[in-house]
Amino acid sequence: MSVSVRVPTILRTYTGGESEVAAEGTSLLEVLDSLDSAYPGIKGRIVDEQGALRRFVNVYVGNDDVRFLDGVQTTIEDNAQVSVIPAVAGG
Repeated sequence: MSVSVRVPTILRTYTGGESEVAAEGTSLLEVLDSLDSAYPGIKGRIVDEQGALRRFVNVYVGNDDVRFLDGVQTTIEDNAQVSVIPAVAGG
């Protein structure tokens, strides 16, 4: 399954400056593995050593936050859009 992944500015050093890249997979974990194969090191900035999403990174499939779905096991449909968004905090 081919999906489009929107990459935040802070991670574009891994994608050669590209803001949107293609990846393959039927789950978010498979998409992240595909992304890491094409852009080594990027997965480690999105998930921790245990394979869970890092606290400061939000991932959406379409308009849905995967934290409220099945996390990295969230099913990805063909031609879906995955957005990686760094968390913003402040006051």
